[in-house]
Amino acid sequence: MFETAIAITGVGIFCAAGEDIPSFRAALREGRSGIGPVELFDVSPFPSRIGAELRGYDPRERFDRREAARLSRADQFAIIAAEQALQSSRALERYDSFDLGLSVGGGAAGMLHGEQWLKGVLAGRREDPALLAGLLPDRTATVLASRFGLAGYQGSITTACSSSATAIGWGADLVATGRVKALLCGGTDAFSLLTYAGFNSLRVVDPNPCAPFSLGREGISLGEGAAFLLLEREDEARRRGAAIYGRVLGYAMTGEGYHMTAPEPTGSEAARVMRGALEHAGVLPDAVGWVNAHGTGTPLNDVVETRGMKLLFGERAADVPLISTKAVTGHCLGAAGAIEAVATIISLNDRFIPRTLHFRGADPECDLEYCHHGARESEATVALSNSFAFGGNITTLVLGR
Repeated sequence: MFETAIAITGVGIFCAAGEDIPSFRAALREGRSGIGPVELFDVSPFPSRIGAELRGYDPRERFDRREAARLSRADQFAIIAAEQALQSSRALERYDSFDLGLSVGGGAAGMLHGEQWLKGVLAGRREDPALLAGLLPDRTATVLASRFGLAGYQGSITTACSSSATAIGWGADLVATGRVKALLCGGTDAFSLLTYAGFNSLRVVDPNPCAPFSLGREGISLGEGAAFLLLEREDEARRRGAAIYGRVLGYAMTGEGYHMTAPEPTGSEAARVMRGALEHAGVLPDAVGWVNAHGTGTPLNDVVETRGMKLLFGERAADVPLISTKAVTGHCLGAAGAIEAVATIISLNDRFIPRTLHFRGADPECDLEYCHHGARESEATVALSNSFAFGGNITTLVLGR
């Protein structure tokens, strides 16, 4: 259990399903997916040609010409989402810059700009080497610190698709132990040709919009975007009159190391990390209202997560909805955990459980409640958010309202 209650006083999001909190809330409520044709680069050679792309995004509408040219797509997304979180928290008005820190999870980062640089060089053009700066793993944290004047702790975490969930858990630790008074944590990721080609080569991408926990599902739909939370001690947040959107109650992470890409098949490791997160939070399984699954839509992952639920909740598993918001947002890789944490907090506050979209039929191996047929009203005060990444990097957040 954290040494003190950790409040979420700021939230921000920028993704294909919603470019701010109100539009994202509406997408979750209405079951509106951001998955569609990919237009950022040529996807005609690939089995899947869709994804949750921020279509129509023009950086020149949000950044000056110099910034638009030098900031990677992922860094631009991070700035937009982080600014929302900082503005909603009013933390910059309260804290000294040395008391404000950063914990950022990332994935491919500035790979798209790196690809543009290489393409130009191979074509004989003189390209700006600044395009390569976004490839550095800590680049986004540096950009955010400079942009918003954050001079406290600065850390970057890369644990594949659990990166930003891990960044949130680590960020809560830093606040709870007093290393920083307030911390901006979350993640960002953007499409790149390498990422898109890589997942297609693994044959884990569905040619149709992903259908988590459904019969006939074939894999993920890739996505992009960013999400950030502002964390601080709850007593301090109340003292300054900050709005409290929710709480990080606890978390757990593990590296089960079963396989580079496949999860441990019995679900025991999935159950272990969820159980560990609840124990850290001091919350009993009976208090959990629902679970925001990793829920990628791959044939194996969905079955394993279902098995993990049964091991954790026993006979009660059928009464704890296991839903996936990836059919709304796509799988946003390094940003996925943060985007799903924001989705969970929004849904807890609005007292509903989001629908799992794109139902294709019941899978006998996925025999729990997935809210395939519509969102459900819920008075739950606690939910889990799972992020199960390549290499066995698993993180579960326990979130409350």
